[in-house]
Amino acid sequence: MHTTSTSAPMHVEHQGHGLQIHSPHYQLSYHHERPYARLSDSAGRLYSELFLAPSLHTTAGLDRTARLRPPEIEHDGQTVTVRFSLEGGIWQHKTLVLRCDPGGIDTFVEVSGSAWLTDVHLFGGYYSGHQRWGSGFFSSGAGFTHAFNPEPYAREQRLVPAGQSSAIDVMGTSLPGKGHWFFTPAPLVYAFSQQHPAGQLALGADQGGSPDEDGAEGQPLSSRWLGASIVAPVEELNFTAFHYDALEGAFSFRLSYEGQTEVDGHFRSPTLRLTFSDDPYEAIAQNSARHAELHITAHAPQPQPEWWSTPIQCGWGAQCHLAREHGGRAPDHCTQQNYDAFLDTLDAHDLQPGILVLDDKWCASYGTSEVDRHKWPDLEGWIARAHRRGQRVLLWWKAWDAEGLPDDACILDDLGERVTADPTSPSYEAILRGAVRRMLLEYGADGFKVDFSARTPSGPGLRRAGSAWGLHLLHRLLWILHDEAKRCKSDALVMTHTPHPVFGNVTDMIRLNDVNTGADVNEQMTHRARVTRAALPRHLIDTDNWPMPSLTAWRAYTRLQPELGIPSLYFVTHTDGDGQAFTAADYDLVRDTWQRYAQAKRKP
Repeated sequence: MHTTSTSAPMHVEHQGHGLQIHSPHYQLSYHHERPYARLSDSAGRLYSELFLAPSLHTTAGLDRTARLRPPEIEHDGQTVTVRFSLEGGIWQHKTLVLRCDPGGIDTFVEVSGSAWLTDVHLFGGYYSGHQRWGSGFFSSGAGFTHAFNPEPYAREQRLVPAGQSSAIDVMGTSLPGKGHWFFTPAPLVYAFSQQHPAGQLALGADQGGSPDEDGAEGQPLSSRWLGASIVAPVEELNFTAFHYDALEGAFSFRLSYEGQTEVDGHFRSPTLRLTFSDDPYEAIAQNSARHAELHITAHAPQPQPEWWSTPIQCGWGAQCHLAREHGGRAPDHCTQQNYDAFLDTLDAHDLQPGILVLDDKWCASYGTSEVDRHKWPDLEGWIARAHRRGQRVLLWWKAWDAEGLPDDACILDDLGERVTADPTSPSYEAILRGAVRRMLLEYGADGFKVDFSARTPSGPGLRRAGSAWGLHLLHRLLWILHDEAKRCKSDALVMTHTPHPVFGNVTDMIRLNDVNTGADVNEQMTHRARVTRAALPRHLIDTDNWPMPSLTAWRAYTRLQPELGIPSLYFVTHTDGDGQAFTAADYDLVRDTWQRYAQAKRKP
């Protein structure tokens, strides 16, 4: 039996034991004898064999599938919905849904039952439904050679071989395996290529492959990129990481819930959307546009206050230089006396930044954000004097730190020890809102530079007041800060490093974050700016400026800054990497760069 549906723009062919779905951008086919759907581009070039029996593991046990039922198909001309009922496993009911529209494929899993989720495997899972292939964990087939991850890693390997696993998450430190705190979170988007990117995309060193090779089944390789991204409201992002789990020629995706999300009745996994694009940054932009189309994102306020776009001077780099010269830790040197000296030096060279950032540690306690009067005896007067000069002041704010907080305001571990602040705790919310009012209304500050968002709590057994976890929990923390800031001052500026569409309503400016001194500075920061513009096109960008491997690298990046966003200066007299002193020409460079930036802003 062979039937055809030709309703534009989706075209469906039912062929005996399978079906084929055609859209203007891709093809999807399925045969009942195999638990896979073959995904190809519009020209029929195979990108993946998608495994159709996902596993949703829980603290009570590992999930699996014993039978994949023939699909149920609905077709309304614009959308083709394919539902696979899955039998066996630990859930009362489990269904995989593929919803195909002209632009891409939305996939999610629906289950019913009661359990605490640990890991949700998409396009991979335990299966025993076809004896000819044995049993165990099955993955999807990879018809691509390279995988792109937008999250900056310490090794700056944004493009890796398809057989190498990767992760996008909200955690990170300088410890082994965690060197990816720069964006928390980055857009939850992977992109996959059949070709080596030479000539397509400047992403780093050669990692093998050739655009002249043939792909699977001898087909010519495609120049298109397959994007796989999470599109969901923040309330569904109760996981800490979006993993790409890879093997040679195979892969699956995994969401880490860590035993922290309870299912009681019905659960639907966040939507994973598959699309094709010309390059990875377009895939990120598609993800952002899809969020906007579904009204699950928010943009920065328009119009933005003029002062938000003025050059930034942050004292952290200068503090690091003082620590190098005089000893102690860099936070020890965040003092009113030192910051007065910073401004005197800049003023002597005719440099007047519009935004001043008081960095770590101006406060006596991270958790309560009360000023350290030994370091800043007259913070209120210092800020007032900056205002009279036409300058605004941001206070550095350390996310998550439990210093000075009571236990009922914190997430606790198995021993009852404080791990982080708890944004779901009414006690902590009251403390944080009070701290925001103090910083903005009593001290007179104009906003916040948020740092250490990568300390988002992670792991089983941690106890909190509410249910939010992972990305959702970080969003909750930033929402409280941002909401109270706007209640205090409508033009308060909140700067974060969260270039993800659903974080658009809790941040006003995206900071590109710390520089990797072991890699090319301009190249890595250009990548970060491209990711940010694709994910949050209406948000401002702080280009950052620290640390720097050398004075030469600092000069090159200073020249580039206006092309990426708002110029940001972290040093006053020396760079920190090589300890070289600024020359008169270096101050001229900063002044000329700021003038060039101001002139470009005035152009229509």
